[in-house]
Amino acid sequence: MIWTHIEAWWHAAVDDKGWLVLFGLSAQIMFMMRFVVQWISSERAGRSVMPEAFWYFSLGGGLMLIIYGLLRPDVVIIAGQIPAMVIYSRNIVLIRREKAIVRGRVAGMAAQ
Repeated sequence: MIWTHIEAWWHAAVDDKGWLVLFGLSAQIMFMMRFVVQWISSERAGRSVMPEAFWYFSLGGGLMLIIYGLLRPDVVIIAGQIPAMVIYSRNIVLIRREKAIVRGRVAGMAAQ
């Protein structure tokens, strides 16, 4: 009897939406990759770090999940990802700002 319910749920979730399910799964993989990048970077450094790629995977995966939520439609996914996109974007801005400051310092030292 449980298998009948599982099969019914699977057909409701996937039938006629194969491309959308693939897109949603791709979004989840993209989103998960940020954790893989963070883990590898932390292992290499021997401490916890958040590399720049983490935020780009977060932004890409979050955007894909918003699109997925809009196409389903799924307000929970949309509501969960929109505020996160602000945080991801802000971290990228902070990283770029810091890199620009460092480049300016290096250029200033080279000019001396």
